[in-house]
Amino acid sequence: MTERTLILVKPDGVRRGLSGEILRRIEAKGYTLVAVELREATPELLSQHYEEHVGKPFYEPLVEFMMEGPTLAIVAEGNAVIEGFRSLAGTTNPTSAAPGTIRGDLGRDWGLKVMQNLVHGSDSEESSAREIGIWFPNL
Repeated sequence: MTERTLILVKPDGVRRGLSGEILRRIEAKGYTLVAVELREATPELLSQHYEEHVGKPFYEPLVEFMMEGPTLAIVAEGNAVIEGFRSLAGTTNPTSAAPGTIRGDLGRDWGLKVMQNLVHGSDSEESSAREIGIWFPNL
């Protein structure tokens, strides 16, 4: 079953020049890029994207981090792309992410107040539909 997912190359990945490598890995896995756009996230967009975290202690540092620079927003499509990209990304913590994953190969813990872990991928069909609607309302 073909599905779509939202993938974000977060500001740390864009700043470090890793967008091309991350796109390469997505395409090498066989997924189709439906939309790719370099965006400056706004507080309004981020409050929608991270609505389930509003009020939590890490919310403000997370929003600050996501506004530090541009984010590469991607919609990718393919069979089981949601699960497949999350596997490709690796676990949330780059220190424990497996070698061969984006976070395992390219990420590390910088000792900052919020984990800068290069990428975001939707975790379900429901969140994918909601997140794509936020970042790409015309799709």
